[in-house]
Amino acid sequence: MDMKINPRRLGALIRKEFYQMRRDISSILIAFVLPLILLFLFGYGLSLDVRNLRIGVVLEDRGEAGMDLMQSFAASRDFSVTLAHARQELEPLLARGAIRGFVVIPQNFSELLAQPASSGGPLPLIQIITDGSEANLAQFVDNYSQALISQWNQKRAAASASNAPGIQSEIRTWYNPDLESRFFLIPGSLAIIMSLIGTILTSLVVAREWERGTMEALMATPVGIVEIAAGKIIPYFVLGIASMFLCTAISMIVFALPLRGSLLMLLVISSFFLFAALGQGLFISTISKNQFLASQLAILTAFMPAVMLSGAIYDISNMPAPIRALTALIPAKYMVSSLKTLFLVGDVHSVIWPDMIVLAGFALFFFVLTALKTKKRLE
Repeated sequence: MDMKINPRRLGALIRKEFYQMRRDISSILIAFVLPLILLFLFGYGLSLDVRNLRIGVVLEDRGEAGMDLMQSFAASRDFSVTLAHARQELEPLLARGAIRGFVVIPQNFSELLAQPASSGGPLPLIQIITDGSEANLAQFVDNYSQALISQWNQKRAAASASNAPGIQSEIRTWYNPDLESRFFLIPGSLAIIMSLIGTILTSLVVAREWERGTMEALMATPVGIVEIAAGKIIPYFVLGIASMFLCTAISMIVFALPLRGSLLMLLVISSFFLFAALGQGLFISTISKNQFLASQLAILTAFMPAVMLSGAIYDISNMPAPIRALTALIPAKYMVSSLKTLFLVGDVHSVIWPDMIVLAGFALFFFVLTALKTKKRLE
């Protein structure tokens, strides 16, 4: 395989691709319109934050403590509360999904709570009933309710001089103080979007040339395989980088995503990732030579693994060991790690540089594989 690159021939190939982009608007749509659509879908449609979770509170107790706890539920921004005095009032609402669970404050709650701890009497109990048909929401109702009850109990103990707790904890959350899920979901979404865009840009465009026969005409020229591969990747790399920074700007303006790292480091890590994604798309187009098949392979090998196995949405540490090992073969995993670090923490080189080296290896692997697979002969 001839590895020599003629600058004049390469420049001509790059100009040809830019002319093709101008004539065929589909590349512009893929690079700029599709990412924005996906970004807004991920930004607004994907969230792990729960606000105004619909629950019921059954207040059977008439004491001061029961009323105060009920008011704490009603004042919480996490819940939209329906008040009742008997659980039979809320059971039909739970059955038809109007509420996701309810909390029962029993009749003797205030009385039992007022007893001294040394009395040895029964402890006050609060029942939490959730809708198990929606497992995630049921878990949210359970966790959020227990957290609110615990905070209420600590506040009550602190207000009582005789029962003041001996230890107080102060919780500080670094990098994302408000625990906004969009701040760690959107960086991962950017990696997913660029994984799909980078792979589709080259896979569809080059497959279309195979279908139209223009690739065969190119093969008949003195242009080398390496020059063809570089001539395809470089123009779409420029398009992909522009798309990446457009999505970054939209994320920062619309979703208030902070960027605590440098733009230079973002450019460098994005460049390595795009070269890997474009190289993967070029290899897909080489083996498929069909637009429909190329698009399906791009989704199957780039988009779906990026969604499921990159850590953008699902925590890799919770996956089974064989699946965790498989994630090492997903380029988006390293992009997600670096983007979350850049946006939320800063330029942490001990995280970013290893990811960058791995992405460079992926880019080189796909480029060499494509060059070896492509033969300058007509079949």
